[in-house]
Amino acid sequence: MPASRKKLIWWLSRAALLLVGVIWGSSLVVVKSSAERIAPNLVIASRFTIACAVLSLIFCKKFRLLNRDCLKSGLIIGACLFVAYWLQTLGVTLAMPGKSAFLSSIYCVLVPFVFWAIGGGRPTPRNLAAAALCVAGILLSSVTAGFSILPGDLLALGSGLFFAVHIAAVGKYGQGKDPVLITILQFGFCALFAWGAALGMGGGSLRWDAQAAGGVLYLALACTALALLLQNVGQKYADPASASILMSTESIFGVLFSVIFMGETLNARLILGFALIFASVLISEVQFAGKKR
Repeated sequence: MPASRKKLIWWLSRAALLLVGVIWGSSLVVVKSSAERIAPNLVIASRFTIACAVLSLIFCKKFRLLNRDCLKSGLIIGACLFVAYWLQTLGVTLAMPGKSAFLSSIYCVLVPFVFWAIGGGRPTPRNLAAAALCVAGILLSSVTAGFSILPGDLLALGSGLFFAVHIAAVGKYGQGKDPVLITILQFGFCALFAWGAALGMGGGSLRWDAQAAGGVLYLALACTALALLLQNVGQKYADPASASILMSTESIFGVLFSVIFMGETLNARLILGFALIFASVLISEVQFAGKKR
């Protein structure tokens, strides 16, 4: 392959992964705006129904690999995914998107500990250092003077925990199975759980106008289907450490979009807390990517 083409692929792969960070960073602003018009469960249900349908049409041949074991794996992984997004979506209705983005990103730090809990290797000193930084960042950004955490922040932290559980579930139940098929199945089961929750808890106020519909379509097509495609393509040509760092900018773009479009205000304490959380994410991501490589 000519050197010029290699260099072009190098730049395009990293641009794709950075775009993933931008798209994911914008998602919580759109989630908050959409959840103010329709019930949070309907936002999740609609988002993953559309994403599942689109991916099913594109990769319909993958269903030839479907069996009972794949369905079981998709069910378990989809349940974890639903709980994570349910907590995150509820949390962002009570807090600003930028703050929720940083608090949810703690899943990167929690993954080694979740793997340890299900029988994996013990966390390393580097994992413990990342966890300590993360806790310090949470204390600075979320704990009030009365040593309490606001409900929206607590839900965002809970979503971070279940995103880590979801990653662990993918590692355990997705092993040896086609990743595209497992992705489609987990999206489908996540949508089913969300529709069940919407029907069981009541649909809430329905204001399906152009803004709500546009928000859901953006979440489904851009933040879910397109981001997945860009991630897969980008990671094919980028080293794991670079990919992890570029995609972890999601939290930074989350704050940026929240400040621009939601009027979120930042003070020195929040900025320092976010910086500590982001540092802990970088430490965890680069190490985890190196192990995968």
